[in-house]
Amino acid sequence: MLDWLKVNLQYVTPKHLLSRLVGKLAEAEMGSVTTFFIKLFIKQYNVDMTEALHEEPEHYRSFNKFFTRPLKPEARSIDANDDVLIHAVDGTVSQFGDIHSDSIFQAKGHDFSLTTLLGGKPDIAAPFKNGKFATIYLAPRDYHRIHMPVEGTLTDMLYVPGELFSVNPLTAQNIPGLFARNERVVALFDTPVGKMAMVLVGATIVASIETVWAGTVTPPAGKNVQHWSYEKDSEAAVKLEKGAELGRFKLGSTIVVCFEKDMIDFEELAPGMVTRLGEPMALKASARDDEVTEQPPLDTKDSKSVLDDSSSDAKKETPSEGADS
Repeated sequence: MLDWLKVNLQYVTPKHLLSRLVGKLAEAEMGSVTTFFIKLFIKQYNVDMTEALHEEPEHYRSFNKFFTRPLKPEARSIDANDDVLIHAVDGTVSQFGDIHSDSIFQAKGHDFSLTTLLGGKPDIAAPFKNGKFATIYLAPRDYHRIHMPVEGTLTDMLYVPGELFSVNPLTAQNIPGLFARNERVVALFDTPVGKMAMVLVGATIVASIETVWAGTVTPPAGKNVQHWSYEKDSEAAVKLEKGAELGRFKLGSTIVVCFEKDMIDFEELAPGMVTRLGEPMALKASARDDEVTEQPPLDTKDSKSVLDDSSSDAKKETPSEGADS
């Protein structure tokens, strides 16, 4: 009954108004009052401040400054293997897998439309049909900057208006088409594994979504889809390296990342798995194809010697019948 109330009250809550009011408060610089609420938040959500570049709550002049805090350089390492795509965020895997034509799995009994997710534009969605996706939930305690899974050049950005439902696991299991209904920012990149779509999904009391090239994209909330195209072959092109910051959320939310068909293979992901920025998420499919599976033949002489030695040791270590074991 309590879960039912938590979900259904969201339909009647003025989510945009609430989110904007919280955003104003989170941006306010209120001295000791701000510090008090930051300390309360750290305690409530068990935030690990030892990873933060500035560990002291007093350092942050506003709640948003605290929430988008940078990490110490040594807190996360970026996998340097060129064939590896890394996790873009600290978070928890909600779902991942194949995109079935235009359908992305959300939770048991719920799918959502790829085309709707990407702003209702079939030409933008087309490269990702039958491709791969991963949905990662960022809890309030997580680091809230988003980074590049692989190097890429920005080609397009879309702002897609929508609702601001919560994106926590309970809501994802109960609100149909959640991630394609909420307000979101879509960034499209050309990468070594083809097109990549990084979708930053807004949520209740997420006060702002920002990117490193455009600054604050929302608020203010718009009523129509907005689409920006970017030059990719000029000096002004936005090129981001693997592991570079892409954008940030102010308060918790979710990302959905999409790839083209047959371009990547996910590495041992599972729903509920904790992710950490910089750790392996996927492998380039081309690298998988190039893996050498044939092993050199064993030297039978050396093999026999090893086996003989092992057998001899095993005999020595075998307890006699009736001995304590």
